[in-house]
Amino acid sequence: MSTTAESTRVASPGNAFSRSVRDSLVVAKRNLIRMARIPEVVIFGLIQPIMFVVLFSYVFGGSLDIGGSTSPQVYREFLMAGIFAQTVTFATAGAGAGIAEDMHKGLIDRFRSLPMARGAVLTGRTLADMVQTALTLLVLAVVALLVGWRTHTGIGEVLGAFGLLLLTGYAFTWIGAVIGLSVRTPEAATSGGLVWLFPVTFVSNAFVDSSNMTPWLRHIADWNPFSATVQACRELFGNPGVSTSDAWPMQHPVWASVIYSVLIIVVFRTLAVRRYRSAA
Repeated sequence: MSTTAESTRVASPGNAFSRSVRDSLVVAKRNLIRMARIPEVVIFGLIQPIMFVVLFSYVFGGSLDIGGSTSPQVYREFLMAGIFAQTVTFATAGAGAGIAEDMHKGLIDRFRSLPMARGAVLTGRTLADMVQTALTLLVLAVVALLVGWRTHTGIGEVLGAFGLLLLTGYAFTWIGAVIGLSVRTPEAATSGGLVWLFPVTFVSNAFVDSSNMTPWLRHIADWNPFSATVQACRELFGNPGVSTSDAWPMQHPVWASVIYSVLIIVVFRTLAVRRYRSAA
């Protein structure tokens, strides 16, 4: 009788959830310690977005029409939401490569042999990647301020924009997890994580006004989940680039960004956990 009661306690949903949270945090801590011991990963992860900020600001600033203005300052403020969003989504490649490396070294097999929650390894990894992404955004925001980017809303809206960026980045890391569990080498995961990101980020409103695109391409850009996050951030930052499109994501970008991110997390987390259980 006592054994049955004990089994019921162990198997209860509350205990299962708390065990999953605990296991996920342990794995996240392991990955954060690993990142701290290999600072080159963080440093090189910072260099690329900083280069994008500087190059786009000074190469394209003054040559593109944004809302009837070709002012370099207007373009810098228009640009930064796109750079922020691109930075968080490009973390997908790192997430996929990290999981593929753990698979290649046999670490995933060792984790699966332990009495852990089945999704804890992947959740811990994606949480650690989100912490790294937050650090990257902080440094990038400082660089953006140095080149002339400014916000024109309250602190609540600004923090809300960065919250949306982290949510989008977290959602995309689950896509990276699926890729990392589906390939054989970290190199393949890196390539697979980047090859689809370029059309997603460039066929969008991140770097140019989508109203200048051909109608069919503008339709794709306006319904692109990435564009919704970019447009939401521009509105929350008070930056130029308000869309004139009738597409629902452009009229309600904050809600669209949240809905897109939640759907991506639900779909790709489910796929990643299933792949994790069967991957070899």
